[in-house]
Amino acid sequence: MSILDQRKLIESIHPFAAMQKEALDSLMPKIDIAYYPKDTLLISPTLPSIAFYIIIKGMVSEYVDEELLNIYGASDSFDANALIYGKTTGRFVVSEELICYEITKEDFLELLQDKAFQSYFLQDFVSRHQQLKAYATQSELTPFVMARISDIFLHPLCIVPHGVSIRQALERMESMGASVILTQHEQHYGIITDTNLRRHLLLGEHSVDEAVEKIHTPTLVTLESHDFLFNALLTMTHHNIKRIVITQEERIIGVLEQIDLLSYFANHSHLVAVQINQARTIEDVVALQGDLHHLIVALQAKGVKVRYISKMVTTLNAKLYAKIFEIVVPQALRAHCALIVMGSEGRGEQIAKTDQDNALIIEEGQDTAPFLEAMQAFTEAMVKVGFPLCAGEVMASNPAWCMPLSHYKSAVQTWVSSMREEDLQRLSILTDAHHVAGEATLTKELGMHLAHTFEARDDVLAHMAKAVLYFDTPLSTLWGLVASKESNHRIDIKKGGIFALVHGVRTLALQHHIEPTNTIERIKALNNMGVFDKMFASELIEAFDTLSSFRLHDAHPDVRTLSKIERDLLKDAFKVVNTFKAFMRYHFHLNMVG
Repeated sequence: MSILDQRKLIESIHPFAAMQKEALDSLMPKIDIAYYPKDTLLISPTLPSIAFYIIIKGMVSEYVDEELLNIYGASDSFDANALIYGKTTGRFVVSEELICYEITKEDFLELLQDKAFQSYFLQDFVSRHQQLKAYATQSELTPFVMARISDIFLHPLCIVPHGVSIRQALERMESMGASVILTQHEQHYGIITDTNLRRHLLLGEHSVDEAVEKIHTPTLVTLESHDFLFNALLTMTHHNIKRIVITQEERIIGVLEQIDLLSYFANHSHLVAVQINQARTIEDVVALQGDLHHLIVALQAKGVKVRYISKMVTTLNAKLYAKIFEIVVPQALRAHCALIVMGSEGRGEQIAKTDQDNALIIEEGQDTAPFLEAMQAFTEAMVKVGFPLCAGEVMASNPAWCMPLSHYKSAVQTWVSSMREEDLQRLSILTDAHHVAGEATLTKELGMHLAHTFEARDDVLAHMAKAVLYFDTPLSTLWGLVASKESNHRIDIKKGGIFALVHGVRTLALQHHIEPTNTIERIKALNNMGVFDKMFASELIEAFDTLSSFRLHDAHPDVRTLSKIERDLLKDAFKVVNTFKAFMRYHFHLNMVG
């Protein structure tokens, strides 16, 4: 291998690629090439490491207590910890004739003076994972992700007391160059926008000589200046508003305008939301799906984390479901039922369209026939919009998922009593329910009933938790990832990791009466309650985010085509999944569950 090829290989391996050019220039002449036959013991608890190894060809197996922990292949490296800390619990054995680069212990420790190199090997799992992902996308966290409200221009405020006339308020607003008027009465604020002026003045409802409180909106939508701009975009989309009042330590400091936010992002999510609101037919809604797809692609291209993309998509999809509900359900029925979504949509984690998971809760005393008829139309409309039928028929068009509230309560009791696998699965589905349209009190009452049902029922929860062990985590000997020839060397991201995290966290959330349905929000709540420590919670969130990102690009990636960084990311994430499974096994005593 030429010096040029040698440097090219070294530069392709993180964190060497992040090193300063001068440091890399100094390192290259110090790198040796070595050969080791099969079965050579390189490092062990009694054989201290003398070098940092980078594999050119061959394989090395790492064992801990005779259990195979890792297999290292071409472009992999090991073992920094043995050099940094002077000890190891593992045995590194050549399992296939090895040709490798060697960096002596002295030279490696000298490299740790380079901050980028040092931080990679000394930081914790979450920080290292985030650094790897940043490198994998060839960029650091983009301004789109990191920008805060304090980074953008805020418009000046015009605050007037209650009792002043609309005319006086408008004159003051004009003199200040403000775009909105805030009305103040002691510690309470209202807002007057161009919408208020059009609605109340131009239509002749009020005169400019009346008091400002006659036309103001009595509540404000506010965010703190340290909040992320992306959250401001979500908030505007959710509330259908064009401006947000910004506070700093609870003191109002300015107004964030939608036009400024959108020019910063060059993003058209607001157009999708507006078009959904304006839709009058199912055909109008169908026409919007291309725009929603382009929005997702644009957010991905900007480096936005999957969890934030899913928040945006969830916000828009909720509007879409509500609009379809409004179009197909007669007005006379809407106030007597509640439409809920479940599955990934209920958890706020859906990005790509998946099978429908929805249900209708009907008010007591209502004839179910017209509701079921409306839900047939709803399901057909959802198919037209691009949401396939659910293979398990968990849809509001199915009488089993279109019932009065009391029937759902009875069904829950039956499922809990039976403890059959299919009934426990139905319980799991229902616990992710999220209200999207109709009478919200029905959804809330069913949620309260579910929470009450699981009080002091750790036996039921243990049987539910057992499902986290249904699928093996794909960690073993092929670069640390298991992928059989029968699967064309592909791994199933959902079965291999996401399912265990989602279902396990959901079961723990039920046990601890946690209301949010989103997996990350549930993890944070469990951390706050002391179920997870902060480090483990952070690792779970990072692993979930990593697996979700991979699944967005390819739900069944071919391990042969993955780069070293991609393999490292997946291996690290799956290791966290295995740790979580062990936690669940101990927490619910799953070895004792039949």
